[in-house]
Amino acid sequence: MNPIAGIYHFYVDSFRGLAREVWLLSLVTFINRAGSMVIPFLSLYLTKSMGLSLDQVGWIMSAFGAGSILGSWLGGKLSDQFGYYQVIALSLFSSGLAFIGLQFMEGFLSFCIGVFFLTTLNDSFRPAMFVALRNYSRPENRTRAVTLVRLAINLGFSMGPALGGLIITTLSYKGLFWVDGISCILAGSLFLLKLPSKDGIADIKGKDSLFRRSPYTDRTYLFFLLATVVITIPFLQYFSTIPLFYNAFHHMSEASIGLIIAFNGLLIFLTEMPLIRWCERKGYSIYSILAASVVFFILSFIFLEMAPVVALLWVGMTFMTIGEMLNFPFMNRFAMDRSDQGLPGAYMAMFTISWSVAHIIGHNLGMHMVEAMGYTATWYVFTGMLCVGLVMIYVLKGMVRREKEKETEQSIEPSPTSGFEGS
Repeated sequence: MNPIAGIYHFYVDSFRGLAREVWLLSLVTFINRAGSMVIPFLSLYLTKSMGLSLDQVGWIMSAFGAGSILGSWLGGKLSDQFGYYQVIALSLFSSGLAFIGLQFMEGFLSFCIGVFFLTTLNDSFRPAMFVALRNYSRPENRTRAVTLVRLAINLGFSMGPALGGLIITTLSYKGLFWVDGISCILAGSLFLLKLPSKDGIADIKGKDSLFRRSPYTDRTYLFFLLATVVITIPFLQYFSTIPLFYNAFHHMSEASIGLIIAFNGLLIFLTEMPLIRWCERKGYSIYSILAASVVFFILSFIFLEMAPVVALLWVGMTFMTIGEMLNFPFMNRFAMDRSDQGLPGAYMAMFTISWSVAHIIGHNLGMHMVEAMGYTATWYVFTGMLCVGLVMIYVLKGMVRREKEKETEQSIEPSPTSGFEGS
């Protein structure tokens, strides 16, 4: 077999073995995320069409973040009480109606309230979707199942802004709200028609209290979430402060910046699934993979700090993308595996909330640091934060190892009456 054919077969093989339901859930997610066209153009709509000030736009984006956190928590809570199936369907249909209704909100306060409720409804989808993915996929396929959904999300977010720009030019900003709403309703219809219900509560009923651990008292999991926030905040700079750096320091045009960011999406689309498959076949531990991902993030920031030419920025983006492909599927996998010990909805809700927290803190923190210290000092601080994140991965590994050792000791410890048996 020639090398090109070998690469092709390995690529195709990396998608094999996933359940039909996982593919359908990925399709539903793609339609939902491709339809979220309002989000990238929200600030333009608020300033140009509604005439709001930048300060008011900032408060609306805060309401967006607050709704995201509440929606994530609510989606997990309801998934554990009623099952993920009902939550996903309700989220898709209700957020579709909310997108359509948002265009009729007039004034700063009413739009704030509208955005808060929209994101609450829309983001309740995320933890429920992860619980569904957990139920539809076999344990050995969970990482690749998460990766497939990530590909659907990335593809949806790549297509959404392009379609959104076309809709604005041909119809208007109002057209975005209609298309977003209808796409959510279509995704909900596809979900109800094509995906079977596997009750999300059934697999935790009957478990004793040991296996119904709460994520709020699971210290190892809470430490994992903190590590997720610490690592994600520097990563998010690639979508807020780093594009500004490209323009201010390297005088790159908007088209060139768009191209280098698009390269990130293209590389993920082409190589993420084969890379995950390769890691699984090699049998690397999840902690080794997560540590390697953080090292790639660190290297990407080092190239930002030392980059005198634009070509090195592409190398930095490549390192960042490799880190992203290794980090987020396996972070998801850790959260999913941990949810086997307790209420899956609550566990996955906490995981999605950690991402929302990183978004709320990360972009704002980066902007203020650049303004106060300049770009180079900011990159050094974020490099240091990633080094802390790397240490936290190894601490997490030790915490899990000690848990397992304790469980082993408890399982072999003789009962108090064992010494009297046979006397």
